[in-house]
Amino acid sequence: MSFLSDRLLDQIRSEGPITFCQWMKAALYDPHYGYYCRSDRARWGREGDYRTSPERSELFAATFARYFAKLYEELGSPSSWTIVEVGAGAGHFAAELLGTLQHRFPGIFSATQYVLDEASADSRAGVGHLLAPFSTHIKFQRLEELQPLDHAVIFSNELLDAFPVHRVTVQGGQLCEFYVDVNEKGDFNWLIGAPSTERLAYHFTRMGFQPTEGRIAEINLEVEDWLALVAQKIREGYLISVDYGAEASDLYSSPERQDGTLRAFHRHRLIDDVLACPGEQDITSTIDWSFLKMLGKKHGFEVIDFARLDRFLLSADLLLEMEARLGEVANESQRTRLSTAARAMILPQEMASSFSVLVQKKGGGQ
Repeated sequence: MSFLSDRLLDQIRSEGPITFCQWMKAALYDPHYGYYCRSDRARWGREGDYRTSPERSELFAATFARYFAKLYEELGSPSSWTIVEVGAGAGHFAAELLGTLQHRFPGIFSATQYVLDEASADSRAGVGHLLAPFSTHIKFQRLEELQPLDHAVIFSNELLDAFPVHRVTVQGGQLCEFYVDVNEKGDFNWLIGAPSTERLAYHFTRMGFQPTEGRIAEINLEVEDWLALVAQKIREGYLISVDYGAEASDLYSSPERQDGTLRAFHRHRLIDDVLACPGEQDITSTIDWSFLKMLGKKHGFEVIDFARLDRFLLSADLLLEMEARLGEVANESQRTRLSTAARAMILPQEMASSFSVLVQKKGGGQ
């Protein structure tokens, strides 16, 4: 048992069961022992638990650099603008994007202030070293600390699916919530109880879906609070979300999602027991794109683009970026690596086909 496990077990024994949302928040974001905040384990890459698109290929961030350059022009080519990356992780996306802007769009690079919002102090230290060549263009700051921005892009990649979620089901025609309790053996186990907040029932009412008897679903209320904060920080600009998601009709009606979408990963393997080893494994759930679009509209955003990631990258000139890079390298192994990476970004059944990109705009005479 880890220190975090012991602490949560003691808390539940003394205070009673806690919602899964509370448990997941501690498991992932406890300042010292949460999965995303620990300094004693690798989370990304081959030695970690998963690999995100920026680690798989530099073409991912480089293609987004080309797309951001177009957004900069859409904003009227201001003398300065801000890119905010929320959940910067190991910093691979920021490093490649800034390098591409510097090389291909030096004027835009000069106008760019890059803000990294990263919860983990350990990650911030590593990112600072990686981004040292761009030190005059970057700063670390939490989103809530930013002043409202006149011209900005707020970007996230695989962030929203890691927000703590409430887990619910229907029993006897009544909406119920999953809590985490401790059994006689001293292990975490599930307990079904009354909803902890009226917001859970209201969520289904406003989405126009009511889960059927026995169906399990996750409700990401934190994304609602987060998007309200984003809206406060952008006067004119774009919110770009890259994540694993589905529409509400699929999440709450399809037979394939009868048991919800909650899942855990360790060493690139899917783990059956989500409650095992808090702080030791990644936990995610599928994003409700319908909910995100509805929230955006409520806060003054309009949908500019929504597409599967592989199709988005093609339309954003991934192949053009690949051709340019192939012409800049003489080493055949590098050329092969670039071509292989490009295929991984655009071929059916590869990683990018499972993700989507949602681009929302606020301001600018909508």
